[in-house]
Amino acid sequence: MRVRALVVAVATALMTTPLPATAAVAAPVPCPRPAPPAPGPSSPVTPSPDPVQRAVGGARLATQGLVVPSAVPRPPKVAATSWLVADLDTGAVLGGCGPHEYATPASVQKLLLAATMLPRLDPYDMVTVTAGDLDIEPGSSAVGLVEGGRYRVETLWLGLLLRSGNEVANALARVGGGPDGVAGGLRAMNEQARALGAYQTHAATPSGLDGPGQFTSAYDLALIARACFADEHFRRYATTREATVPPQPRQGAKGFTIDNDNQLLYHYPGALGGKTGYTDLARHTYVGAAERNGRRLVVTLLGADVVDKRGWEQGAALLDWGFALPRDASVGVLVSPGTATSAVPSASVPPQALPGGAAGEPAPRTLGAPLRWTSLAVLAVGVTLLAGALVARHRRRAAHRGRPAR
Repeated sequence: MRVRALVVAVATALMTTPLPATAAVAAPVPCPRPAPPAPGPSSPVTPSPDPVQRAVGGARLATQGLVVPSAVPRPPKVAATSWLVADLDTGAVLGGCGPHEYATPASVQKLLLAATMLPRLDPYDMVTVTAGDLDIEPGSSAVGLVEGGRYRVETLWLGLLLRSGNEVANALARVGGGPDGVAGGLRAMNEQARALGAYQTHAATPSGLDGPGQFTSAYDLALIARACFADEHFRRYATTREATVPPQPRQGAKGFTIDNDNQLLYHYPGALGGKTGYTDLARHTYVGAAERNGRRLVVTLLGADVVDKRGWEQGAALLDWGFALPRDASVGVLVSPGTATSAVPSASVPPQALPGGAAGEPAPRTLGAPLRWTSLAVLAVGVTLLAGALVARHRRRAAHRGRPAR
């Protein structure tokens, strides 16, 4: 029986030995920010971080903090909670702050609408505006379209990108959504996000007005913006400073002029346009691009407050920083459509992203600890079986010798 006691003791020790502590994870490098303003509205409900999604574009991008190439100047202080600077042509990510952190998009969501619907809609087709198109949040941005008015698709794109018209977004999503209307448009937008590798993006409204389960990240916005700037029509619309909305005689509506509200166009040499955004929940959001010495860069910002710079000015400061870096500087890459190496996440909206969800739930457990416990359990079972075999052998020998086993 001494053999059995010894083996059982070994097995018990194996099962009760604490797992070795995992290596400590280095704290993220704080992003340079000015002193924060007074607290704004409560944070939006977003999904729990997903390690697979956070690694899209490179492992270095999976951080809440600052990621920049080594031995480069420190980026400027900006009040955005997350941002990213990337090369539109090569796809190189030059740097970022929490590039894969979830946030709400506000009107920069309209870039996803553009990336989805520009290839689907003929710019010369005519669209009749409906009462449903005009059903937008009171006081939110609008171009001034009228019910029953007929407008070219091209005019709608100009209204969307110059004046951030929410009624225009509804009309474009409805027409581009086919028989399912706006619902079909939203479905197409979310499919397009996934096709681009923007797995942390989900649209609940075509305009970017806040809706449950709506979120994006600075990295995803750069993917979406890159798709937009690859379209010649978008490039022309985004750099248009002034456009005319035609009169609608049957509705008694006069024509009028709209101008581009993206101030980067007026104050930053080489500006290529982009998109502004703001809601109380999202705060200021911004996407802007510029060209300098044959190099085209894009900047994306989320969750910005106006401390000492407006959203576009924060973007301009980051563009200046990016243009000062060597051309081969990189901390990651903007994946090409369909080439993301990560496993494709579920198409459904995570339950944490819906109203009442638990945004603060811990991240899913990794396989490391379960695998270690499984290994110990298998080892313990093996030791126990070995113990049984040794005891049986001991008994057989004792019986053969004609004395009782102990």
